[in-house]
Amino acid sequence: MLIRIGIHLLANAIGLIVAAWILEGMTITGAAFVIAVAIFTTVEVIADPLVTKIAIRSVPALRGGVALVTTFLGLLITTWLSSGLQIDGAKTWVLATLVVWLAALVADLILPLLLVKKTVDRSRA
Repeated sequence: MLIRIGIHLLANAIGLIVAAWILEGMTITGAAFVIAVAIFTTVEVIADPLVTKIAIRSVPALRGGVALVTTFLGLLITTWLSSGLQIDGAKTWVLATLVVWLAALVADLILPLLLVKKTVDRSRA
């Protein structure tokens, strides 16, 4: 479970870095970056089951969009609680949600493979 949390934190950190690198209207300051990642991940972990439950009960077709909604909520609450993340403009908010979600998804899929490979390689040596 701790490994899974670590991978989720790292994937979200990668997602935020990629979005800040690509989007002009999004900035992450180095000093508050760790706090921003922690807040963002905590909000996502808490919001995901709640939003999923609401989506299933209200409109089952929205179930697929739950990850995007929780990513948006994570970004929104993180910008409110931390000075380490700033997003300017509606277009940047939409793009930031998509980029962070996609980059974190890709990182979340690749990181376990890389970590498992390293562990297997070490155990063979």
